[in-house]
Amino acid sequence: MEVEKDVYIKQYSSDEVDDDGRIKRTGNVVTATTHIITVVVGAGVLALAWAIAQLGWLAGILVMIIFSSISIYTYNLIADCYRYPDSVNGKRNYTYMQAVHSYLGGTMHVFCGLVQYGKLAGITVGYTITSSTSMVAIKKLICFHKNGHGAYCKFSNNPYMIGFGVLQILLSQIPNFHKLTLLSTIAAITSFGYALIGSGLSLAVVVSGKGETTHLFGTKVGPELSGEDKIWRILSALGNIALACSYATVVYDIMDTLKSYPSERIQMRKANVLGIITMTILFLLCGCFGYAAFGDHTPGNILTGFGFYEPFWLVAIGNVCIIIHMVGAYQVLAQPLFRIVEMGANMMWPRSDFINNERKHKIGSLTFNVNLFRLIWRTIFVIMATVIAMAMPFFNEFLALLGAFGFWPLIVFFPVQMHISQKQINRFSLKWCVLQLLSFVCFLISVAAAVGATHGISKNITKYKLFRYKQ
Repeated sequence: MEVEKDVYIKQYSSDEVDDDGRIKRTGNVVTATTHIITVVVGAGVLALAWAIAQLGWLAGILVMIIFSSISIYTYNLIADCYRYPDSVNGKRNYTYMQAVHSYLGGTMHVFCGLVQYGKLAGITVGYTITSSTSMVAIKKLICFHKNGHGAYCKFSNNPYMIGFGVLQILLSQIPNFHKLTLLSTIAAITSFGYALIGSGLSLAVVVSGKGETTHLFGTKVGPELSGEDKIWRILSALGNIALACSYATVVYDIMDTLKSYPSERIQMRKANVLGIITMTILFLLCGCFGYAAFGDHTPGNILTGFGFYEPFWLVAIGNVCIIIHMVGAYQVLAQPLFRIVEMGANMMWPRSDFINNERKHKIGSLTFNVNLFRLIWRTIFVIMATVIAMAMPFFNEFLALLGAFGFWPLIVFFPVQMHISQKQINRFSLKWCVLQLLSFVCFLISVAAAVGATHGISKNITKYKLFRYKQ
């Protein structure tokens, strides 16, 4: 499992490389926090108002704070396992899989890889859905603005998904994660943009006295909502909140950009706290203001679900910010998947020119390298993600399923088990029992959320024809 050399790194002088022979890393707490915010403050933040509407004020806020607190604790455990066996001077684990293999041994890392990279692939599908939803929302805004709010303004998402996919094929040729800092920074800035626009518009509705009635325990069961549907919605809401707290899929890729002094674990612990506190504040603003504005009728996405029609230009800007953020976040999450496949191919066929050769090309003053394997496989991956998104473009349910799929294994189970192994915590000791109880409770939450999300997707699939969904 140990990989000593990245396929893209050539030979450098000793002053230009770190202790593992790779080019010297320059990342710091600020850049790591930026990457975290880019990943966690996704468009899923705009679904949190709907999640709080299902759970109510009491459970909604409490669940969000509990999930965030668990995340800070377990992500710090993950940071401590970047090096093995010593957390400061040990050998680096370049991926989550490597860390699990180092600390837990056996075949546990295979399960970790299936979950991690399966979730990464799923998130790219989710981001394709999200970006197209915002593009269609802009077109609908223009339609409603011209023809009135009662006009028929329904459009297919497919052309916009295809356009987004073409752009991602081009961006996917960026060689590796280290080259994404600028794209990630732009994405992080725009994420604040649409989150603040969504929460600001909701606050304006509340301040103007036009907010809808809300309830301590969420949406009321009645003629419009059966008791059974209420339960399914609560489970799906848990999945939405779980996804919003997740960046475990790229946590080691972020750590692998950090300079060696101070130690990576110290820098990452600070970045975890800063990133998750920022995340939680934004989540509470968007979720609480959105629910206060729309009550039981809170849409699945407060900017694309047409809770707002005016001011027309501000809602449009919010959706543009979502699209820009999705462009950057897609790459931040796809690059680790690209990397592991290409590293594996390099290890299996180290002498293959098709896999390893970089060919220089020049267009005008622009010089760039093209690797045929990278070009072909990344293109195929983006096409497949786009086709799946076109077949199942259901925003809330898909996000909830992804959240449920990754929350327990990646954010709780593996960090807890690695920590027990690293600190050699005795079986059945008080700390061991508390950690295992935490893991078990989170497992039950993940299973419940997955069941709720799957029910929602199956319900929507029977309602809409594949590839013919109109928003």
